[in-house]
Amino acid sequence: MNNLKLEKILNDKLSPQLIKDYAPNGLQVEGTETIKRIVTGVTASQALIDKAIELNADAILVHHGYFWKGEPEPIRGMKGKRIRSLIKNDINLFGYHLPLDIHPQLGNNAELARLLEIEVEGGMEGHEQSVAMFGRLKQPMSGGEFAHKINTVLNRQPLHIAPEDESKLIETIGWCTGGGQDYIELAVKLGLDAFVSGEISERTTYTAREMGVHYFAAGHHATERYGIKALGEWLAQEHGLEVTFIDINNPV
Repeated sequence: MNNLKLEKILNDKLSPQLIKDYAPNGLQVEGTETIKRIVTGVTASQALIDKAIELNADAILVHHGYFWKGEPEPIRGMKGKRIRSLIKNDINLFGYHLPLDIHPQLGNNAELARLLEIEVEGGMEGHEQSVAMFGRLKQPMSGGEFAHKINTVLNRQPLHIAPEDESKLIETIGWCTGGGQDYIELAVKLGLDAFVSGEISERTTYTAREMGVHYFAAGHHATERYGIKALGEWLAQEHGLEVTFIDINNPV
């Protein structure tokens, strides 16, 4: 498949033009025109690039790509090495950030809800493009039981910050994969019992305890493995491309 045709297919599926983002979405580094093999992964790290080179991939498709707002512009050091590796090996790099977080079928939030058996009810910000979602567990459970479920499903022990009343059961729940911990106060305003994200800030602990809500930090990487994996599987099924998901371990 032509690399620009693949970009159009991805853009048509994810609609990045509708979303204000912190990095460019789409083809970020141009490589060979013809794409047969694709490697997918969460972040375009050197380890992922090296694996793509080993597998003779023509393209890498990630959630966390390059050229973020505010980052240094010179292509040198770590950034230079990564981009040189792509160019020397004629590998295309495609990155989709917020469009992949919010996609209702293939997105990170949608996939996390599916894995944790949460019935999606809507966006916490009141619109379809909200990066934070809310819903309901199919069966109410304690904070400890839900922490165990996260550990079982994501293979990652979450950090659970319980409210002062630790016996409070979880029925309604909000979530935002990655670095969405600051949506916890909106979760409280919406009357939700719990909130799940990838990361935690020092202030999040006190918010959860004092405002009576369970908080689960389940790992930025761990909560965002599944959207890019689902997108790659969709490409393989719908367009016949050879796609390999590579999970580069990241404890954060």
